[in-house]
Amino acid sequence: MKIAIAGAGGRMGRTLIDAVLADKALSLVAAFDIAGSAAIGQQVGDIKVGADAAALIGRADVLIDFTRPEGTLEHLKHAKAAVIGTTGFSAAQKKSIEEAARRVPIVMAANFAVGVNAAYVLVEAAAKMLGDYDVEIIEAHHKHKVDAPSGTALKLGEIVAAARKKGDFVFGRKGDTGERPAGQIAYHSIRGGDIVGEHTVLFAGAGERVEVTVRSQSRLTYASGALRAAKFLAGRKPGLYGMADVLGAVAAR
Repeated sequence: MKIAIAGAGGRMGRTLIDAVLADKALSLVAAFDIAGSAAIGQQVGDIKVGADAAALIGRADVLIDFTRPEGTLEHLKHAKAAVIGTTGFSAAQKKSIEEAARRVPIVMAANFAVGVNAAYVLVEAAAKMLGDYDVEIIEAHHKHKVDAPSGTALKLGEIVAAARKKGDFVFGRKGDTGERPAGQIAYHSIRGGDIVGEHTVLFAGAGERVEVTVRSQSRLTYASGALRAAKFLAGRKPGLYGMADVLGAVAAR
């Protein structure tokens, strides 16, 4: 399978490149970054990082894109299939991705780490069983992350809200906030250092506290999931798929 990597000069881009080069079932045929990036011209495997995204994407069977929303949407115009790990899309931008999925197969997820996807299942079960417990979601990432809360944190909140069939969200607290409303789901974001990614969903009840926590200690966890998703797309019909589809297909085999 021929792979193109967007954002080749970024942390995640470099990790994805290393993962593809190490996988004998995949071939890195294109890697690109924005004009002016220090990565342009660098040798990676048998190719050099380029800047002409439109031309380079066309060489690949699957584009893997963990960049920024505007760039991802532009890259998607040229892809035969895509794995999207970019977060921070607006509702209108998500609609554009849904429209693109009528043309090509796409796997899109807030987090490609298998452990995080296992946490989604655990959080859903806890939300149903602990229906009257207060829910606080705490996430931590490196100082270079530009969106908050993280896409994974938002996804965790959506899972809790769906399980309870109601959602009253608040983003941080400050000042005289008054008593905590029942049913509220609160998000708290930490940014600093080189934290790869940590997420905790805290269920606080009378006399006990239950926490579901997942800590990513390496970006390889995301890359591994992204490569699973790329392989999943082989021969798939156009459509918008998620990691539940990818992991379900793996389990079925």
